[in-house]
Amino acid sequence: MADVIQIKDIANYDGQEITLQGWLYNKTHKGKLLFLLMRDGTGLVQCVAFRPEIGDELFEAGKELTQESSLRITGTVRADDRAPGVPGGFEVGITAIEPIQVADEYPITPKEHGTEFLMDNRHLWIRSSMQWATLRIRATVIKAIRDFLDDHGYLNMDTPIITPTAGENTTSLFEVDYFEEPGYLAQTGQLYNEANIMAFGKVYAFGPTFRAEKSKTRRHLTEFWMVEPEMAFFSLEDLMDMEEQFISYIVQTVLEKNKAELEILERDTTSLERITPPFPRISYDEAVERLNKIREETDDEELKELLKIEWGDDFGSPHETELTKQFDKPVFVYHYPTAAKAFYMTPVEGRPEVCRSVDLLAPEGYGEITGGSERIPDVDLLMQRIEEYGVNADHYRWYVDLRRYGSVPHSGFGLGVERTVSWICGSGHLREAIPYPRMLKRMYP
Repeated sequence: MADVIQIKDIANYDGQEITLQGWLYNKTHKGKLLFLLMRDGTGLVQCVAFRPEIGDELFEAGKELTQESSLRITGTVRADDRAPGVPGGFEVGITAIEPIQVADEYPITPKEHGTEFLMDNRHLWIRSSMQWATLRIRATVIKAIRDFLDDHGYLNMDTPIITPTAGENTTSLFEVDYFEEPGYLAQTGQLYNEANIMAFGKVYAFGPTFRAEKSKTRRHLTEFWMVEPEMAFFSLEDLMDMEEQFISYIVQTVLEKNKAELEILERDTTSLERITPPFPRISYDEAVERLNKIREETDDEELKELLKIEWGDDFGSPHETELTKQFDKPVFVYHYPTAAKAFYMTPVEGRPEVCRSVDLLAPEGYGEITGGSERIPDVDLLMQRIEEYGVNADHYRWYVDLRRYGSVPHSGFGLGVERTVSWICGSGHLREAIPYPRMLKRMYP
């Protein structure tokens, strides 16, 4: 019996007889030739049947196969530069076809479908080549995240998904009944990681996070995956140095490992190839000046309106998009107004209205992909901030304790996996960067 192989390895079997197991992606026939485009989860390959060679019975059985039918094909691998597939350059001359299950009429066809229809059929849509490519890149991104952090001395720590209070904003929490007490799905693992660094030095949490914001933008999901590194004895400048190394490693790994998937997505990789350290760094003050200058110089009245900003405002999507157009790499914006950020961020010395915070904005209008800061190490200042922000101090007794027993300067950030994947893939919406997105009014399938 011929060896059963995966399509991704087909180049190693030129001239040999092999067996493939998978699903029919597409089918065409012309006279005595039948072309079956087959996928197996690792790639796509064209398989060609010639009626005189395989006989009428097998040829007709092949013609009866419907889209997404499962099957086995045995045949000889042969090089052909014109052959479609991933990886391309090879096809299979069929000697045997074994249908496993002839699929019902498949609901997703080459015709144009609406977004809601595709989302209702997400369990099937992920088989389509562009969704397949995006989710394979997601897997590479996740592995690259772990590899970089593991190789640079970070310890993976799992933080709670159910928490007794908010990490940041109490208005964006999903409440759960926790044995007749209120609990909440975690927005972040950061506060727990601040405890963890006092035991391990450098750590990261990686898992799902939840935000109950009623947002319909392409940049928001209610359930998404986030990696949160936290580091003892790290300044804001140390943090930015680490982030640009980290982000560059992720992007360069995808460029190396996912050439075929990026081609399927028709992603122009020119901008990705530039993602190497250092990244430009501008202050919030400078960012506001740049935005006001753009407003002054543009004749586009709509853009003028969108870019309205006063010092102290947080940036919206139009602001971030226009800022990143001025750079050919991701750009750090640091020292945001204290009032626009969380209570635990260290104030800038001599400018308490500004804090030691930083966001990393991706090029091409993809917005913030990381957000981080130096954390307040002083117990008195932290207590003052808790009071100023109106946070319930009883909920944070353990967090304040960290400043009583061996407190050190420390910093950390969070990176959203879906935003990073969308940027790298050039996707139009976060919903395509996660297998089964949860959004406002959508939790099916």
